[in-house]
Amino acid sequence: MNPAQKALWFIESHLAGELSLDEIAGIAGISRFHMVRAFAAATGLSVMRYVRARRLSEAARALANGAPDILHVALDADYSSHEAFTRAFRDHFGVTPETVRASAHLDNIKLQEPILMDSHLIDNLQAPRFATGKPLLIAGIGERYSCENGAGIPGQWQRFNQLVENIPGRIGKVAYGVCCNGDDAGNFDYIAGVEVSDFSDLPREFSTVRIPEQRYAVFSHREHISTIRGTINTIWNDWMPASGLKAADAPNFERYDENFDPLTGNGGLEIWVPVRE
Repeated sequence: MNPAQKALWFIESHLAGELSLDEIAGIAGISRFHMVRAFAAATGLSVMRYVRARRLSEAARALANGAPDILHVALDADYSSHEAFTRAFRDHFGVTPETVRASAHLDNIKLQEPILMDSHLIDNLQAPRFATGKPLLIAGIGERYSCENGAGIPGQWQRFNQLVENIPGRIGKVAYGVCCNGDDAGNFDYIAGVEVSDFSDLPREFSTVRIPEQRYAVFSHREHISTIRGTINTIWNDWMPASGLKAADAPNFERYDENFDPLTGNGGLEIWVPVRE
């Protein structure tokens, strides 16, 4: 298991909370010494420098979008005061937070984007089971992605976990990560959500998707969540061409039951791929 992948997943999915090198190393199952060297070898960055750069980059986005309270942005970025945040922001970007907010753009700011986790083909993909999935109404937090920026999905799950208790009409405890509305340019919508009884009482900030009854190939991903891109890549680029089946024009999704631990990324999940003869 790649410790740097585990670290990247944990950082991105817990960016708004407290993060320490000890905690990140513990999630990866290695020592601080090992974590520092493994992460640097994989990314060219130190662990905590990456954390700071990501937090400052998200702060810059918030400011460019007109965040009214710089202190609130500073606290979200784990700075205890306006002064400390301003000093770190200026040292990192060369401009002050007030300048970015006033300009309302990021044209001259070099942001630290999330680093994509590994997506190499794997050689131990287990054969799927086949199932007919029932119709589902899914509501949650939605974002539009391209093939290049899917590294933002762990952060999306963090926002979902903060709001999931406010989703009315929730059915059960299973969570779903739904890919839908893809286009020829590789853009797609991703919804981190739960099943609901209907959409009528949902607040406007929640996204929705209807999943029809459909036949699926269901794959088990038992490794750490950080390696999911390799499993998905293997399904679409190795298993599907060899299966004699075709992908159906329907949403595909990840299914996270009560065994999945959103704190550690362990516990496994299922990947449901719509298929047809």
